[in-house]
Amino acid sequence: MPVKPPDAPQRLIVAMTGASGQILGVRLLQLLQARPDIETHLILSRAARITLAQETDFTPAQVEAMAREVYRPGDIAAAIASGSFPVMGMVVVPCSIKTLSAIAHSYASDLITRAADVQLKEGRPLLLAVRETPLHLGHLRLMTQAAELGAILFPPVPAFYARPASLDEMVTHLAGRILARIGIANDAYPTWSGPGASSLG
Repeated sequence: MPVKPPDAPQRLIVAMTGASGQILGVRLLQLLQARPDIETHLILSRAARITLAQETDFTPAQVEAMAREVYRPGDIAAAIASGSFPVMGMVVVPCSIKTLSAIAHSYASDLITRAADVQLKEGRPLLLAVRETPLHLGHLRLMTQAAELGAILFPPVPAFYARPASLDEMVTHLAGRILARIGIANDAYPTWSGPGASSLG
């Protein structure tokens, strides 16, 4: 297998599904635009395109323009559907319960769920920003099952200790926390250094 040059960009798969919270995926892509060392490989589900129009002023074309590579959900022959294609991991932001269920049951019916399954089988990070509330027992069991398979469950819960001054700031903090959890250092959210520390905020 060819060895990737040490200066080659790292690749991160970003999937956006139809759950509420489309701005989280958009903001994550915006933050990654400032990181030329990371290639973003984007999949927008059909439902995500619908929810995006309901929740934001962004068009699918504008969101896709933020990514290095774009795939259609039905393109199961795409490079990211194979474990031989090296990536640093995958985030599903936001992640619908339907997508969570498919991933938890290894039901790879489209490119999003196939790429997610590849991350699990290859032992790579897979973060699911599950956006639903309230949660019933079935949802909780699905999250447990996905966690047992190796997924990172990351419901987008705001960190109020950061005292965000606006919804936009809160969204940025959440996107930054997601990136940090997947292993991408960034300064999009404040770190905690103890009560009254000047590094907070």
